[in-house]
Amino acid sequence: MESTVKVYDLAKHEVGEESLPAEVFGAATNRALVHEAVKHYLAEARSGTHDTKTRGEVQGAGRKLWKQKKTGQARIGSIRSPLWRHGGTVHGPTPRSYAFNFPKKKRQGALRAAVSEKLREGRVLLLKNIELKSHKTADLAKSLETLGVVKGALILDEPISRNLMLAARNLPRCKVLRSASLNIVDLLKYEYLVMSTSAAKALAEVLAA
Repeated sequence: MESTVKVYDLAKHEVGEESLPAEVFGAATNRALVHEAVKHYLAEARSGTHDTKTRGEVQGAGRKLWKQKKTGQARIGSIRSPLWRHGGTVHGPTPRSYAFNFPKKKRQGALRAAVSEKLREGRVLLLKNIELKSHKTADLAKSLETLGVVKGALILDEPISRNLMLAARNLPRCKVLRSASLNIVDLLKYEYLVMSTSAAKALAEVLAA
């Protein structure tokens, strides 16, 4: 089965229709899978470079400060003890990777569910092509305003033209990607998904089960 979607130009004039595969653009909602995909993406992005020094790493001599008994003070073995100021940290964080295994099929399934949900909500706009006459940011902003996606748009094009790449980089609520680079966080972050017909076909191939 296929889903039929209207195709527009940059002036939002209807110029035809495009059939999109239902297995990609008509997938069922799966919030649990989407949530897991977001967790995986954010975990992969964490640097994991946080570190604290143990008693073996902090500065200080290792000698015993005073004798064990008959001083009237608590016994102490080293100035680097965690009990002392500037001493080592016990069970503190150390460099690690937060990544966990997330199969490719699950990642594709999450993207299919999120794209399909956007399409059902009317937040996917299919364009015949995204050919800008200039690289000016103002021109792209005006086109997005005409299309009614001023709240934010994730634009997919295949291939990405130089004018589009240059025009979009100064728009804070706009991001341009190739279909193969689509990720779950950007897909959920931006209000609208704007695709050229060539990008939609490429995305269907990327997300095919």
